[in-house]
This record gives sequence, C-alpha cells and structure tokens, in this order.
Amino acid sequence: MKILVINGPNINMLGVREPGIYGTRTYDDLVNLCRKHAGEKGVEIEFYQSNHEGAIVDRIQQAYYDGTDGIIINPAAYTHTSVAVADALKAVGIPSVEVHISDPDAREDFRKISFVRNVVARTVKGHGLEGYIEALDFFTEKEGK
Repeated sequence: MKILVINGPNINMLGVREPGIYGTRTYDDLVNLCRKHAGEKGVEIEFYQSNHEGAIVDRIQQAYYDGTDGIIINPAAYTHTSVAVADALKAVGIPSVEVHISDPDAREDFRKISFVRNVVARTVKGHGLEGYIEALDFFTEKEGK
C-alpha cells in the first residue's frame, strides 16, 4: 500500500507557527511520527508540502499516475478557499482523508468551511499530529493490515 501525505501552506512552520494552537512539535516530528507508524504497518509513505495551491493540485494529479492507494491531506488554509484542490481530489478518485491538527470548527467562522470535506472519505480534526496516524489507520484497517 502506498500513501501520499500532502500538507498545505504553513505546515512546514510547525513548532514555530502559533504553538498555542498547533503545538511545539515540528514538521520533521510529524514526518518521523508517520514514517514510524507506516513502517509498523508495512505501508509505503511519501510526504509533500507546498505553500502553493497549483503545486498541490499538480501533486494530487501526479498521484493518479504513480500508483498511490490513498491520500492524507491537510490543505491548511486552502481548506477554506480552494475549489481547485477539491476538484483535483475528485478528479483522481483516490480515497482521501482530510486532516487538521486543530479543530477548525472550534475556531473562526471562516475556518468552518471546508471545500474538500465533501470529496474525502473521512475528516480527522483537532487530534494534533496524531490525527495523521488516525488517517493512516483508516487506510490500513480498510485493507486489513
């Protein structure tokens, strides 16, 4: 099984960006946490982070051609603004899970809107970096791993 983890704008700034909301663990901590768990589950995992909407769309489309079985995506700010990211997920038809480190529904009103929520199999929110583990487990439990 091959899982692609896509992170949107400012996720590369974990540990620096608003630690009261996102915690003090870094992007490298996130990658290491997920790699360890994926290894335990026997899953191939790849990471992609970009602050650019078009680059994220391009990576989602590339996943269609490179044998990706599932996408874990934290669109970050693009959650609330990007029809393009939602359309790309819909176009490729790869099972996807939306992840948010914080709970956007408990924050500002504009964060309660998610353009991707209707095109993903599941949403995990407010569970910190462990939300990515929950998303990974969604795929492995589905496959009986």
